[in-house]
Parts: sequence; C-alpha cells; structure tokens
Amino acid sequence: MQTYDVVIIGAGHNGLVCAAYLLKAGYSVLLLEKRSVPGGAATTEECLPKEAPGFKFNLCAIDHEFIHLGPVVEELELHKYGLEYLECDPVVFCPHPDGKYFLGHKSLEKTCAEIARYSDRDAKKYAEYTKYWQRALGAMIPMFNAPPKSILDILGNYDIAKIKDLFSVIGSANKTLDFVRNMMTSAEDLLNEWFDSEFLKAPLARLAAELGAPPSQKTIAIGAIMMAMRHDPGMARPRGGTGALVQALVNLVTSKGGTILTDQKVKKILIDDGRAVGVQVENGTEYRAKHGVISNIDAQRVFLQLVDTSDINAADPNLKERLERRIVNNNETILKIDLALNEAPRFERYQHRDEYLIGSVLIADSIAHVEQAHSKCTLGEIPDSDPSMYVVVPTMLDPTMAPPGKHTVWIEFFAPYQIANANGTGLKGTGWTDELKNKVADRVVDKLAEYAPNVKDAIIARRVESPAELGERLGAYKGNYYHIDMTLDQMVFFRPLPEIANYRTPIENLFLTGAGTHPGGSISGMPGRNCARVFLQTKHPIAQTLKDARDSIMSTVESVFRIG
Repeated sequence: MQTYDVVIIGAGHNGLVCAAYLLKAGYSVLLLEKRSVPGGAATTEECLPKEAPGFKFNLCAIDHEFIHLGPVVEELELHKYGLEYLECDPVVFCPHPDGKYFLGHKSLEKTCAEIARYSDRDAKKYAEYTKYWQRALGAMIPMFNAPPKSILDILGNYDIAKIKDLFSVIGSANKTLDFVRNMMTSAEDLLNEWFDSEFLKAPLARLAAELGAPPSQKTIAIGAIMMAMRHDPGMARPRGGTGALVQALVNLVTSKGGTILTDQKVKKILIDDGRAVGVQVENGTEYRAKHGVISNIDAQRVFLQLVDTSDINAADPNLKERLERRIVNNNETILKIDLALNEAPRFERYQHRDEYLIGSVLIADSIAHVEQAHSKCTLGEIPDSDPSMYVVVPTMLDPTMAPPGKHTVWIEFFAPYQIANANGTGLKGTGWTDELKNKVADRVVDKLAEYAPNVKDAIIARRVESPAELGERLGAYKGNYYHIDMTLDQMVFFRPLPEIANYRTPIENLFLTGAGTHPGGSISGMPGRNCARVFLQTKHPIAQTLKDARDSIMSTVESVFRIG
C-alpha cells in the first residue's frame, strides 16, 4: 500500500494546479487520472492518427481568458516549464446574414471603429458598455482569486486600482442598485437596452451564452464580461494547444516530486472514523493519504458514487438529498466537431481576410438564433434546423498544430445531453447514436459552409463526439463540462452548495476543487489555487493566517507606491 500526504482524484488542470502549490509547500502528492492522458477537459491530442496524421486537436477547452485574471501562471513560473501563450488579435469575427460583420480586436478603439462603419451610436455605446464591465470585472477579480468565505484573502487581493473599480461600480446607492439589477437580469435584456444593431448584439449574446444558458435567462447577465475580457486582459492560446498548459503543469509537478498515475479510475474514497484516509481504484489498489484527499471531479459524483451513504449521513444527514435535488443541470452540453482541412475556411462574401480566423468565429445570426440554440436543449430538442456555433481555426495562430499548409477547425455546437422521447436508447440511454451525431454534424458543417463555402471540399477527415461520448470521456455528470450550471444561484457562496462552497466538506480531510467549485468552469486554475490555500489554512491555521495577513499588507503598500 502506497502512502502520500495528499491524494488528488483527477489530473485536470485544476488538480494539477492544486498539486503544484501543495508540492511547493512541502507535501508529497499523488494524482490519479482515469484516462490514459492527464488534462481532463484541457487536452490536445492526435485523435485521428490514421485519417489525419500530424493533426493536433483541442478536444474541449481552447480559448484562454480567465487564467489571465489570476496569478497562477506567474506564481508557478509556468514559462520555465514550457508554456508559451500566443495572443489572439482580432479576438472575434461574426458574419451577419445581411453582409455586415462584427470584427472585435483586442483594442477597444479599433473595435469601435469597426462598429462605426455601420452605426455611430452603437460604436459609442459599445465603448461605454465595455468600460463599465471592465470596471465591474476589476472589482470582482479579487473575489475570483480567493476562497469565497475567506474575507482576509479577498481583501488582500484588492489594490488601489481594484478599489477604484469597486467604487466606480457600487460607489453610491444608485450605482449599487443598478449593478445588482444588471446581475439579476438577462444578457438579452442588457443588450437590447444598450444597442440597436443585430450584427453587434448577436455575437455578444453568443459569448454571454457560453455560460451555458439562453441569453433570455435571468441571472446570467454576468456573461457580458466575456467580450470585455477579450479587450483586457485579452485572449490567448498556448503554443501547441491547450494541452501545452497541462504539459507545463505536469513538468512542474513531476519536477517537484509529484506522482501522476493514468488509467487509474477511483472507485471509492476510503473513510475511517469520519476522516478521508485514501482511495481505492477499480483494480482494487489502495492509495493512502496522510493529510487529505482532494477531488477534482464534481461533488455529486464524489458523494453519490464514491462515498458510502453511511459515511455521508454520519457527517451531514441532509447532504445527500441536497446534492441529489438542489444542484441544477439544464440538460445543455456540447456536440464537438473537429475537422482536418486542406485549406483554411474563406469568408469570401465578407471580403475575406485571414485575420478573421485568428480569434473565435461565431455563427450567430441574431439574438433569437442564439436563443433557440440554447433553449431547445433544455427541452431535449437538437437545435440543428438552423445551427448556431462557435468555431476556431487554431492553425491560423499556431501552424505547428497541423502539417505544413493544412488546418484544423474546432466547432462547438450546443446540444441536449438527454434527447426528448429517446430515454433508454443510444449511448447511456441518452438517445445519441453514431448515426444521429453524424447527421447533426452534417447540418452544422452545411451551415458553416453558407458563410465559408470552401469548407466542405477541404475536409480531409472529421471527428464527431456526441454529448453522451463527451460526458463519458470527461466523466462529466450529464455531460456538463462546467460540472454544474454557471447561473448566479450556483456561484460564489452557493457553488456547489453553501455548506461545501469553501472547498472543505463535512468529512474531515476531504476537499473539493475543479469546475464545480468557486469561481466555476473555464481554464483559470483558480479553483485549484484556492483549494490549495484552504488546505494549507486548515493544516497550518496560525502560520497561514499570518502569511496571508503579511501578503495582504504588502500588496496594499506596493499598490500605493505604484500609484504614487
């Protein structure tokens, strides 16, 4: 029986980030990954070796924004371990059916100039709108980079600039009420309040809906920050694909003495006298943990599948039922399409320029088009009669991901996990079959070809992953790559439930991290870093509190001198 200080379930990027911080603090760490490669939703793989050798595909995550809002890359010095980010600019291209298009640059001024070609009013309002949400973002960043119940950590993250942002957003009673209203409303209502032009509102709605809900849904107006972030701090991708971030983390973890074992699916968390003491994997091997077990998988799978009911009830008799009934997943997930191409897509009708393909390409014809792409999923319907999609051509920014002169295309199409009236059929009883997923993919590619007609003839090979297959590969509950929905009622102090929102659980020495914890899904590393802080605060309460207080004071002093 092998023993480590800490055992981490899942080697996704948050598990690796958490491991890195604990290794730096002197703990021995074992990560157990069910797949043959680490990374979870952040892998880059040659998944078509026969049909398209030499083509590398990002199988899930691709555009990195949130990680640039925190200190993970700098604190862990990931550039020393092989990580290099390539900045995207332009960041968004969205062709409109009437011949207009939205081209978003990193520069706010250049973006406004693009909008002004069609509407001076909307260009001016876009500048106001973006600056408001950038200030709001500045005010919220300190909360993202701290455990949600740690006031000292949160306060320590505020410098003078962020304090100014905070007061610019909630500095008076009216501003505070306006901000609360903005957070409670929907992206659709916000966009209609600010703008006139559909060519502008549609892509902003599509980005807001990346949080996994229709733009009409109340409480997800926070999705407005999605475009604001692309201006500042910007959007980037690792050279070599998202998997290059994982590889840098793996290099760091192994260099610090950490152990990563793949093909090791955890079957059970071992509990002894109310304490987590290790795990058992499917082949029966047990790994003991002297100081803690940390799960990078979601709370529902942890407590409903890996922990005995008697152990849950002994710790908290209400927790099992609350996990079963209170956590909400709206049935929306992704049908993922990867294409290997002989040539890059060309948007000839829109005076094609290769720069259109540097950032994200959004097929979003109107807010209503985006709405049906999401609302139908909730009903179990596949929104493929007129597909909306998020498209990336990674090889335009990073040619190393395909053979010379060739390209890859990454397509995200929202689809239901459970198809209506198809219970008990297809993979996992979801209704998804190989035949159906390929029919849907055909329609998606047909829609893309309406804008870039050369796409169909350029295809060398294609990979299609149904929502059921994605859920199987990631181990995601109901295919939800965010673990649980990103609505306001399941964020911050409520993620995944109030009683386990601070990474700790009622079972001693059992901790949670990953997308299902604060501040949520996406490539950020924040849940991993925050969980490591809570772990260290739990194990060394006095020393860690003094360190946090010192860091808080130093941060404030440094910001004052920078301003001065």
